[in-house]
Amino acid sequence: MNRKDHGGPPVSRNGEEPAGLLGTPPAPADFALRVLQRVGVPRERYDTYVRLDSPTGGLFVAFAPENVTGSALVTPGLTAERFEESHRARTGRSAIPTPKPFPGLTTALRTGRAGKLPLDPGPLDGATAAVLQAVRAIPAGQLRPLSWVAREASARTGADTDAVVGMLARNPFVVLVPCHRVTYENGAPCDAAYLPAVGDALRAAEGIDMAGVRQWSHSGAVFLGSDTTHIYCHPTCAHARRITPPHRVPFATARDARRAGYRACKSCRPVSV
Repeated sequence: MNRKDHGGPPVSRNGEEPAGLLGTPPAPADFALRVLQRVGVPRERYDTYVRLDSPTGGLFVAFAPENVTGSALVTPGLTAERFEESHRARTGRSAIPTPKPFPGLTTALRTGRAGKLPLDPGPLDGATAAVLQAVRAIPAGQLRPLSWVAREASARTGADTDAVVGMLARNPFVVLVPCHRVTYENGAPCDAAYLPAVGDALRAAEGIDMAGVRQWSHSGAVFLGSDTTHIYCHPTCAHARRITPPHRVPFATARDARRAGYRACKSCRPVSV
């Protein structure tokens, strides 16, 4: 008498279970995590990660108990397994899927304000870490040129704008460290860390008016001053956006603004030379 006679699942003629039995439930999303916890592997020895939605599609984000340790955009070539492999290659730590995101992560993605998330740069060199920290200081909905990033990070890097581009291309915290808010000196998006369409989607989600930025750039204006306050700013600075058209004064250089008696905005801190 075989197992079918007893009401059990069917078996093959050699007595082995057939593959792909119908009705077999999939493993829980946190199955691997439960196994590690059950066998007593300390949480400090591995990272966990989630897949969340971003304005440009899926985003993998890995984290340790106290810090976010990496992020990568989901693409046809970057499956969950590939993300795990690349994360281990970069950090030396395994990444295990979990359904529970890092505290504050979901809100940071929704608002574009990830500046307060604790990040662990891991094996990054000090110069690259300083550049990424400078980029984190760019507010949501605003843009800064490469020279501004280089100036803000210069105390620890001494890097020029060409070096900054290379550092941004190695950003291990895409979206969370907003490289899409960095431009070349003429106002064109830098987008060293992603494809142009990705950068466009991220900027659009923050309400950045790139058509307006291009209009200002084509006119030769790099900074925007107010003839009522005599302060000049980057055109996307929150203060610059409040200047009404009759009171806008464009400047091609900071030197021109200073010669006209204008002083630099203390919020966006335009490069003075």
